[in-house]
Amino acid sequence: VQLQASGGGLVQAGGSLRLSCAASGRSFNNYHMGWFRQATGKEREFVGGVSKSGGSTAYADSVKGRFTISRDIAKNTVYLQMNNLKPEDTAVYFCAAAGWISRRAADYNYWGQGTQVTVSS
Repeated sequence: VQLQASGGGLVQAGGSLRLSCAASGRSFNNYHMGWFRQATGKEREFVGGVSKSGGSTAYADSVKGRFTISRDIAKNTVYLQMNNLKPEDTAVYFCAAAGWISRRAADYNYWGQGTQVTVSS
């Protein structure tokens, strides 16, 4: 599975962005998908995940209520809708695929290249 993340950019605090993660290759629908982020000088952290069917999601406490993950199975794409963005959301965002729902980066087998999100105050 090859993953391509896009949609990052510069936004003011309180604004919104939608990230996309397009998957190519076979068996995309066999994977649970996750979004992670890594700020400068910090470890990569779990943002949220969605099950294979799209019916189950999980979020980090820091983004719960502001971010929403969804997947379009027909388009082989996963989305991360980010609302009410805060400066502390500034990071490189990565999408990843795993064989099971997990909050641990080590459990994800495939990674996209990352897209920068910068939130100004």
